[in-house]
Amino acid sequence: MLTTGAPTNWAGNITFGAARVHRPTSVDELRRIVGSAERVRALGTGHSFNRIADTSGDLIRLDRLPQRVEIDPDGSRVTVAAGMRYAQVAEALQPAGHALANLASLPHITVAGACATGTHGSGVAQRGLAASVAGLEIVGPEGDLTRLSREADADRLAGAAVSLGGLGVVTAVTLDIEPSFEVAQWVYDGLPLDRLADSFDEVFGAAYSVSVFTDWHAGDGVVWLKCRTDRPGPPRPGQPWLGARPADGPRHPVPGMPPSHCTAQAGVPGPWHERLPHFRPDFTPSSGEELQSELILPRGAAPEAFAALRRLGDRIAPVLLVSEVRTIAADGLWLSPAYGRDSVALHFTWVPDRAAVLEVVAAIEEELLPLGARPHWGKLTAAAPADVVARYERAADFGRLLGEFDPAGKFRNPYLDRLFPTG
Repeated sequence: MLTTGAPTNWAGNITFGAARVHRPTSVDELRRIVGSAERVRALGTGHSFNRIADTSGDLIRLDRLPQRVEIDPDGSRVTVAAGMRYAQVAEALQPAGHALANLASLPHITVAGACATGTHGSGVAQRGLAASVAGLEIVGPEGDLTRLSREADADRLAGAAVSLGGLGVVTAVTLDIEPSFEVAQWVYDGLPLDRLADSFDEVFGAAYSVSVFTDWHAGDGVVWLKCRTDRPGPPRPGQPWLGARPADGPRHPVPGMPPSHCTAQAGVPGPWHERLPHFRPDFTPSSGEELQSELILPRGAAPEAFAALRRLGDRIAPVLLVSEVRTIAADGLWLSPAYGRDSVALHFTWVPDRAAVLEVVAAIEEELLPLGARPHWGKLTAAAPADVVARYERAADFGRLLGEFDPAGKFRNPYLDRLFPTG
């Protein structure tokens, strides 16, 4: 199906320049579109804040492909349509007694888009979302269908799981799953930032998934602890802890925003997919009215990074909505921001003023890039593309994988050309 009108990304800061936008209703239709196109890119929910998905050729949305949820007989994996949102996958897995180990803060994002950009949740033992990818089905430049599996193609899958959309259009993803579990979420106000730095391991090891929200200026943070009910949680749930106090009501990550859109707090247990995200799946954000950037650093650099951000607090505060600190376990995916190292992720949600925000982002990156920071692929950065790619030991291997899968550059765009130039 060919649609009209220029689409925008979720936040509205990007208007895509595609000559045509397609919403195929079958994989065969998608293959014909790809095979006949000169330049083509796939677009998920548009939750990136840069031009990673843009093209002047054909843009393909996968949301009208048939939903597909095929659970392996042994219950260890599920194959899903790539354009499905995580909330849709969860709604199919939970009644069957299965779960994903990790989810991002928004359950509205597509599986393919989230994995392709290295999106993650939080947890000292939890890897990014793409680390659960055990297989991919990809439509190549001639409309051909390639299948990769962890068993048969381990090295190539490690390169393809976080692909930036450069290898083809992913139509199905096979994910690791596990038995369903319940989570209880506690929120604490007033964690001193000195304590955040000094007790980093204690804070982020206190629950299955932990997030800390702050502005780096006021001197404290708000801690969200997502505790599996079948595992140890906070030492004294609902009691003062590390100088922080239990929240006296539900919280939204952004101060002043209504918490009614957020997942249940106050220690009320619920299924994994209704607690691991920050936001409820039945609340669908139509426009972000914000910009985002994120830097992923070696976990050991956290105290020095926190100190740098506090020094910049006066510059950050006027354009910041909120900053979130999370942890990611190391993985072996070539373009994963957590490749080869346990990591701390420093996320920033900004006001929608690109010029003012990029000036502050540049100041932050000047401090944090020397500490080993890697910018998130789908968010804003002031760093030069060559400086970004240089932070990935397998970047040259990924460049060769691009040439293998797409020798004529059908899936390329200016974003990829700047990162992985040809010739």
